Amino acid sequence: MTVSAIDKIVGSSDQAVRLKKLIELVGPSDGSVLIQGPTGSGKELVAEAVHEISERPGEFVAINCAAIPKDLLESELFGYEKGAFTGADRKREGRFEQASNGTLFLDEIGDMSPDLQSKLLRVIETQRVQRIGGRENIEINVRIISASHKDLEEMTNKGSFRADLMYRLNVFPIIVPSLKQRTDDLPELIDALLKITFPKKQQKDLPRFSKDGIRALSNYSWPGNIRELKNIILRASVLFPNINISGEHVTQNLLRMQAPEHTFFDGENTETWDELSELETIAELDIAQEKSPPSAEDFRVWFEHYPETNVRRLLSEIEVVLIEAALTDQQGHVANAAEKLMLRRTTLIEKMKKYGINQN
Repeated sequence: MTVSAIDKIVGSSDQAVRLKKLIELVGPSDGSVLIQGPTGSGKELVAEAVHEISERPGEFVAINCAAIPKDLLESELFGYEKGAFTGADRKREGRFEQASNGTLFLDEIGDMSPDLQSKLLRVIETQRVQRIGGRENIEINVRIISASHKDLEEMTNKGSFRADLMYRLNVFPIIVPSLKQRTDDLPELIDALLKITFPKKQQKDLPRFSKDGIRALSNYSWPGNIRELKNIILRASVLFPNINISGEHVTQNLLRMQAPEHTFFDGENTETWDELSELETIAELDIAQEKSPPSAEDFRVWFEHYPETNVRRLLSEIEVVLIEAALTDQQGHVANAAEKLMLRRTTLIEKMKKYGINQN
């Protein structure tokens, strides 16, 4: 029996009930929907539920705008004709054509470049798409559902996201609550995730959470939301098969990486857990100390240690190191790295060209 997307939104808390009612309300319309909420909160599941309720005959097509480089994203969305660019040995439909008479879900739309935002706006307004390298305007009938963990309204006010596109996308806004806002749903969510993750033949050996264990989970901040809860469930199934999990188990062994005192852990495994626990403790100490970044004042004593310096080269080297560190931290995503460095995206690209820094 196939479970509908809206039935997969588990919970009976006020927040979960309101969310499902809103989905049922906006689903039958053809208006655009903008879903906002923190990472891992289930925005794509909400989008699927809206599509199912709409009863549009076409497909639900999803694309993550942050996961695809800008140049490739355009061809993914709009498609291309044979010979449009090197390697285009055949024509290809884009996601808009694939989603015709259905729904196109644009995840992390806040990461879309400004020029691509302009092209997207035109397609939404005209309901026509032109493949790269083509001249034909292809008619489509697509409902747009977009999502972002970023504050698009704030981005619009700052000019990094087009206001006219925002108005087109934000016909029906849906805010997905974080897991921390709906901890009353934890028992239902855990039960559902255990059933989904493990086949029936394994369910007799699954862990169980005591009231104390649920209370400990409720007190956690859940920065990774439902996605993080899934990982905790998997960890619990390995460490505590057919065991009643206490609050101490949660805080010491599931939310932290300390080996439980079980007879089935041999010496080698315990050493591995000790090493992981030590690494996590170091990370926690760094966070707790809230270390401030190096200050310009730190260089005031430079000449007490060194007779001279090439200030231009030193500043350039510092800039290169920070740019490379930001790109590494953001997995090569230029827009996110620019935001981390408090630079405009175009400025960062210019500096990368200047210093010969690759995106990857």
